[in-house]
Amino acid sequence: MSSPNTASGGPADVLRVEHISKRFGTVTALRDVNLRLAKGEVLGLIGDNGAGKSTLMKIICGFHQPDSGRILLDGEEVSLKSVGHARSLGIDTVYQDLALINELSVYHNMFLNREPVLFGCLLNNRKMRTLAREHLDDMGVAIPSVDVEVAKLSGGQRQAIAVARSVYSRSRILLLDEPLAAMGAKEGVQILDLVRDLKARGEVSIVLIVHNYAQVLEVCDRVNLLQHGSIVLDEPTARTSVAELTELVVAEYRAARTRR
Repeated sequence: MSSPNTASGGPADVLRVEHISKRFGTVTALRDVNLRLAKGEVLGLIGDNGAGKSTLMKIICGFHQPDSGRILLDGEEVSLKSVGHARSLGIDTVYQDLALINELSVYHNMFLNREPVLFGCLLNNRKMRTLAREHLDDMGVAIPSVDVEVAKLSGGQRQAIAVARSVYSRSRILLLDEPLAAMGAKEGVQILDLVRDLKARGEVSIVLIVHNYAQVLEVCDRVNLLQHGSIVLDEPTARTSVAELTELVVAEYRAARTRR
């Protein structure tokens, strides 16, 4: 098992999180967390509910400020002041709720809050429609029409649109928080295929939060296990298994019951 307490990254790391801690009142959400992400890598972040995964993601995307520790992008320390600041540096997050507007078309959602305009005031719908179609086709996302309202699409299609929007807004680091939640098997395969395609391109580095260990091993290069606010496992997926990951979680569950 690789040591979880060192952030021994190299120059190829686009992101390093070092000794991050976060408290909310009397509750310690994260304690001395170290995480690294290489260029083009897909990192699986797993752990039970309440382990601290979402808190860590919210720190990396600028929503929360850490109490201690530091974040480095391409080896340079940064202080992420807000979600907008993180996005300006190429870090974006796709949450379960997607932040899509159901009543708007696919192409309007693709360019939400960054719409091209004509004459300084008119939306350039033709350009948005054309670029949205090109972007989705390029990523292999099957959408019947970019003119259709998002509400009429499947969960997998909506998730794919949210991911595509982040990729084509020039994100270098993409945080996917439970992208397969509440999806059927067919829709889940669509999103996993999209992650594979992005990995093959090597242009975007991804942190993927998923509860299904088999899916983690299928598409991720490495896996980190977060328990009680600390990363206790950092391994290449080729050197671990569903059985090992399950046993680690079950062992912690047993220990927790013993401590009661």
